[in-house]
Amino acid sequence: MSHARRAGASYRKRTTTFGKPTRVFLSVGPKRLTDLPQVIKAAESGSSAEHGPEEARSTDSSPDAMPQGRLHNREVPSVNASHRAMHYPDSSATTELSSDLVDMSLPQLTKPAPDFCGTAVVDGQFKEIKLSDYKDKYLVLFFYPLDFTFVCPTEIIAFSDRAEEFRKIDCEVVACSTDSHFCHLAWINTPRKEGGLGEMNIPLLADKNSKIARAYGVLKEDEGIPFRGLFIIDNKGLLRQMTINDLPVGRSVDETLRLVQAFQYTDKYGEVCPANWKPGGDTMKPDPKGSKAYFSKVDH
Repeated sequence: MSHARRAGASYRKRTTTFGKPTRVFLSVGPKRLTDLPQVIKAAESGSSAEHGPEEARSTDSSPDAMPQGRLHNREVPSVNASHRAMHYPDSSATTELSSDLVDMSLPQLTKPAPDFCGTAVVDGQFKEIKLSDYKDKYLVLFFYPLDFTFVCPTEIIAFSDRAEEFRKIDCEVVACSTDSHFCHLAWINTPRKEGGLGEMNIPLLADKNSKIARAYGVLKEDEGIPFRGLFIIDNKGLLRQMTINDLPVGRSVDETLRLVQAFQYTDKYGEVCPANWKPGGDTMKPDPKGSKAYFSKVDH
């Protein structure tokens, strides 16, 4: 086999039924990654841009049959132009495909929230909880970096102490980190004056394999801990709000409660809430004519 072919990128294609993604086997040698989209496109169409259709149609996917380079077995989703520009820089160095080039699924507002299931500490006991447990309710799901740290207990205690205010408006609150449920329980059993949580009124969900944090796009991959992500999920399971803080700064319970109330108001009445709206405040109709009633009362 020629040096050019050894240095290139070859692939094998297998298509599954029921709309599942095409599985593409990629072997990447010292080749410019700017050519990778063409390689993927050629694999998806069943032909080769470099080696010809016979090689592309080969069903032998054994490592011995592949050219030199690292064998990658990846589910490759569709790649749009903007993502190509972001993830395939002009580089001639030998590059290994990593998961962040392939896993492009991130939560989107007004779309179903990523499903989750895991063991949580609820009322001092271990219990499996999942997103569907909160069907027909609003849910505040917030991530924090680590148990037994500094900013984290202030946030969790603040939300826990006001959990009843959320429940009065048909909303639950769940806290989540990549610690184990055993670590959660130990932290709960530590007195607050010693940096512990004490009795909790909200579940602490364990995400030991980081699957939930990754699905919600908040995982700090180099450390295996979540950023301070907060997500409001409505009673239809749709994501309505998300914020992600860097590690040093905690979140506001007051603002989270206000946002839930505002979304519930718009759900019920169809009007929109202006800046700094609070329950009892003026709202407006979302059209040029109807909004004039609101603006006519605004002090300039």
